[in-house]
Amino acid sequence: MMNSNHSFTCYHCSSSILPSDLIEAELAGVQRQFCCAGCMAIAQTIHGEGLEVFYARRAQSSEKPTAYLASNEIPENLKPYDDPSLGARFTRPYGEVGDLETTLRLEKIRCAACVWLCEQHLRRIAGVKDVQINYVTQKVIVRYSPENSSLARLLFEIERIGYEAWPFEPSLSAERSKKERRQLLTRLGVAMLGMMQVMMYAWPSYVGADITPEFEVLLGWTSWALTVPVMVYSAGPIFQAAWRSVRTFKQTHMLGMDVPIALALFLAFTAGTINLIKGSGQSYFDSITMFVAFILAARYVELLARQDAQGGAEALAKQLPATCGRLGNYPESKTVAVVPVVNCSAGDYLRVSPGEVLPADGILIESPSSLDESLLTGESKPVDKGIGDRVYAGTHNILNPLIMRIDAIGQSTRIAGIASLLDQALLAKPVMVGLAEKWTAYFVGFLLLSAFVSATIWLYFDPSQAWTVLVSVLVASCPCALSLAVPTALAAAQGAVTKLGLLIVRGHVLEGLSKASDLVLDKTGTLTMGQPELKEIAILRSGFLKRDALSIAAALEAGQKHPLALSILRAAELENVTPIKLSEQVNNLLGKGLSSGSYRLGSSDWLGLQQGVMNSSDGQYGQVHLADEQGIIASFVFLDTPRPGLENLLQAVKRKNIRVHLVSGDNAHTVAWWAKLVGIESYRGACTPEDKFDYIDRLQQEGCFVWAIGDGVNDAPLLARADVSVAVGAGAPLAAAGADAILTANSLEPLAKALTLADKTQAIIKQNLLWALIYNVLAIPAAMLGLVNPWIAGIGMSLSSLAVTLNAWRLRKA
Repeated sequence: MMNSNHSFTCYHCSSSILPSDLIEAELAGVQRQFCCAGCMAIAQTIHGEGLEVFYARRAQSSEKPTAYLASNEIPENLKPYDDPSLGARFTRPYGEVGDLETTLRLEKIRCAACVWLCEQHLRRIAGVKDVQINYVTQKVIVRYSPENSSLARLLFEIERIGYEAWPFEPSLSAERSKKERRQLLTRLGVAMLGMMQVMMYAWPSYVGADITPEFEVLLGWTSWALTVPVMVYSAGPIFQAAWRSVRTFKQTHMLGMDVPIALALFLAFTAGTINLIKGSGQSYFDSITMFVAFILAARYVELLARQDAQGGAEALAKQLPATCGRLGNYPESKTVAVVPVVNCSAGDYLRVSPGEVLPADGILIESPSSLDESLLTGESKPVDKGIGDRVYAGTHNILNPLIMRIDAIGQSTRIAGIASLLDQALLAKPVMVGLAEKWTAYFVGFLLLSAFVSATIWLYFDPSQAWTVLVSVLVASCPCALSLAVPTALAAAQGAVTKLGLLIVRGHVLEGLSKASDLVLDKTGTLTMGQPELKEIAILRSGFLKRDALSIAAALEAGQKHPLALSILRAAELENVTPIKLSEQVNNLLGKGLSSGSYRLGSSDWLGLQQGVMNSSDGQYGQVHLADEQGIIASFVFLDTPRPGLENLLQAVKRKNIRVHLVSGDNAHTVAWWAKLVGIESYRGACTPEDKFDYIDRLQQEGCFVWAIGDGVNDAPLLARADVSVAVGAGAPLAAAGADAILTANSLEPLAKALTLADKTQAIIKQNLLWALIYNVLAIPAAMLGLVNPWIAGIGMSLSSLAVTLNAWRLRKA
């Protein structure tokens, strides 16, 4: 018979258990008590996978899970996520084997142990290929095989270990950011109100006013009562973070910067309360409230800077409309119904009016228009879109009301894929940030020791000053500015380059650009657009004009998709040349050319012409000839076009004395011609991908720090070998190329600006570190000598953090 007075605690959630609710089960040979079937199911899952070490690492929770977790069946509320329409919204293709990728928002994450458990458990699920969790953003990127797993299964498995997850939606992210700002602002407001009131009550003691002992006691206890909510509510997150840091010290051997802050606040409040009860000594309540208010103000500015730095793709995704105009029975009817975007699916038809933002990716079906894609690609000029062209979520319709057919929505859109790349960038910590965090952690331990040594010395010489010195040193020495010096600058700079159209996928890019000694460029698709333009029409038969030859060629090329054909058609449109009407159907002979009746358009070999019919340029993209039964009529010469912004990039590179190399798979004559045209002295043509890899390897063996730019597909070895790599273009192949950064803009100018910004970022980081060092060198000895009161130390520490954050914030305008 069980003793009804005995107290039990749930093994999983640590809550008290009433005897009537007690459930027992054996885990690893030990009898464990649980408060409900849900807790028991979670513990059995964790132990069953050998992850029970989680219970020794975690932060405790008192939340009770639902009972259905005891079953292995996916609950009804999660099954809709396996519906194909929702699956297309919340997943996106990854790789070339049919795998999918999804971004989930994790809930109830309390500590690093929670992240560890989620990651380990998800990796054990059949079909899961990769798991990446960001503790700061509380997002998890999961790549899995849809044949062996599903979105609903992933969500349920996370619930089975005591957490919650939902497919990430930018609108929810925006709400979370607002909530975070609102909560911090509320805490700051409480601290500011408390500070003003306590300072008002402490004013008589500052000016030496003569007040009665009874009134002095009343003011003291009133100040204490106003300080309590500041300590409990406003400073609550500081104490929580400090406690987590202390609890995990055995595993990490490092202490966070909140530890000295929390310790100083606790000691000052304890000493003030004791002195208030005794009726003698300082109360410290004015110092406490002022210190909390100032540090929260600094953190609020830091939060604004961090959220602003996220900018770019995710900020654009947050601007997607909540509703849209759907055509329910197109093309039979064009009646528009305003519906939530979440209710739309692939295959639906939407009408987007001028001035509105496109809510999804799709194909333009009716009414050509111009779209502003500047926030997506960095291209400032509107882009003309015709029937059949792809349009993207987040772009602004400028000209005409258009009708589009949805083919991607939610996480399948291009903007969601870009946001995913940015999330991956946050997972990779730059070397400088890692070093700063490491030394900051050691610095905290050193300063704690210094504070207690100083207090001990003062206890010997002047016991009345020992406590004040201890608190002052703890406050003044907090390395907030030191820990913020590097990450705030890098975050602001990354946000700035993202808005330019350069997506940083790995965190070392800005550091690497500032150290680059050599730049290796590919030609086609990088230095040039890979899109030929008709540069010359040579008339080789008297009686024909250029317009006549172009009219015949345009008629033959009508409907063709070859780059040279598109170039001829563009030229005819620009010259207002109308294609002639051909009497017979056009025949396309693969690898040779086109024919219709007596007209033929194609290569010299096919037409039976001698090589060098006309003097051609070594840099030409190609050449085709027009002929009939009487012989050749005209030759069309095509040249590739330099990528916009190339001149700006080369000028910026040369200003930094970076050597430029042109390495391409094109023939040596073409590469030499282009190198001479743009002023590159070091070049090499006819290179295989392996040759490009070896070229960079030789430069690195000579001690060079190599920055490489390629088109992201056939330049994968080039990008992989370089110290810093940038893939030019857009689309899924770029992510697979493994580049450190992706240029989504059409122009190379963002790279020139990024190069300048990288140097500016390094200068800002040096300024921040110098300021933090000067502050600590001056403030710590002053506090140790008893020259600084706690409230002055608090203001100094907060102002140093503000200075560092605001200085880094200047990079946003770059």
